Amino acid sequence: QVQLVESGGGLVQAGGSLRLSCAASGSIFIINAMGWFRQAPGKQRELVATITKDGSTNDADSVKGRFTISRDYARSTVYLQMNSLKPEDTAVYYCAGESSNGEYDYWGQGTQVTVSS
Repeated sequence: QVQLVESGGGLVQAGGSLRLSCAASGSIFIINAMGWFRQAPGKQRELVATITKDGSTNDADSVKGRFTISRDYARSTVYLQMNSLKPEDTAVYYCAGESSNGEYDYWGQGTQVTVSS
């Protein structure tokens, strides 16, 4: 089993920055890639960014140039640095771990990010 715990959310003004953290514990060796997702009220959950075991990253078009995903292997932690935040970035952000079947089977509890205009 894998446990994921997010932190770092909060309220920030437009143009500001936040850094989200996702600490992994348990059988983390079974995780292939890590991802950050978000879900705004009344909207479907969307993929924000992913990072593979070898460090390759991919970002959604809506956050390119503003958000950066990274990982610290020593701390078993994945980060999402969010800069130039916009009100439309307001959502609950979740980190997730991809298992060997290619599905994101492991999820954190989510952390709220609110960007005021």
